[in-house]
Amino acid sequence: MQIKIKLVGALRLERFKELVHEVPEGTKIIELIEQFKIPRRILGIVLINGLHATLEHEVQHEDTVSLLPILGGG
Repeated sequence: MQIKIKLVGALRLERFKELVHEVPEGTKIIELIEQFKIPRRILGIVLINGLHATLEHEVQHEDTVSLLPILGGG
């Protein structure tokens, strides 16, 4: 099945901004993070179709997965 993955901010460095990706049914967000070698220590927010999701969430056909880094400020 196909999903769209969007990386935001520092997560794009040496990767991609947006990608249509083929994954098997039952794929979880944590598997995508591992596949694309995204360090969990800099991952802040995970969205599926604009809604908050956990790392254990299973993606569905045509989902849009947005991964945002930890944001800081002061």
